Amino acid sequence: MNENVGPYHWLDVTRIAEELTDAHPDRDPESITFPELMTLVRALPGFEEREGHACNERILEAIQQGWIEECAE
Repeated sequence: MNENVGPYHWLDVTRIAEELTDAHPDRDPESITFPELMTLVRALPGFEEREGHACNERILEAIQQGWIEECAE
């Protein structure tokens, strides 16, 4: 179980990957589309969007890769 506390945002890609792994253990991150990934991230407990830290394709790629790596551990 993830022991991180407090809010996090789009730039916290490692934390997001960990949270997604915990929240969706049966999902295959390689089959998730970016729009679906954005929805899953926004629904995570503690996730807060911050002004000036918008989501983009590069961030989503990093989150997805991190999630893939978390699942492989």
